[in-house]
Amino acid sequence: MESSKETGCRAPEDPVLCINDCDFFGSAATMNMCSKCQKDMILRKHEHAKLAAASSKDVVRRRSSSDESELALAGVAVASADLASQISQMKSKEGLKKCTACRKCVGLTGFSCKCGDLFCAVHHYSDKHNCLFDYKNVGQNAIAKANPIIVAKKLNKI
Repeated sequence: MESSKETGCRAPEDPVLCINDCDFFGSAATMNMCSKCQKDMILRKHEHAKLAAASSKDVVRRRSSSDESELALAGVAVASADLASQISQMKSKEGLKKCTACRKCVGLTGFSCKCGDLFCAVHHYSDKHNCLFDYKNVGQNAIAKANPIIVAKKLNKI
């Protein structure tokens, strides 16, 4: 067998997971993202560019009226662009349901813990994922609330 140096061929690179944790493989050509994540990133850039262009046109139109309204409009346009990018990122993260401990995709079978995280069937027990929720204190409070202390009135002796 000839080595790769002698034949001039390169050895295949190890597969790299997508940087957005979507369980698909990325490549160096797509900045270590899968094709779907790269397409979403390009669309977000185009939307951001359109919003920036639209806000700059509005600022130019308003320039003749007053400087104060121009500054307010520019601030609103920048804030709306930031808000739109944050909303699109949140929507993309909502669809992914993964175990917090092992990052395994759980889909509809995920278990929500009282600590607020989502876990798979292996890690849904509190001792398996080092849960920070204080079950003992909550149980004591529930028992104390359900069983109030009752003190009987003293009886008069005959």
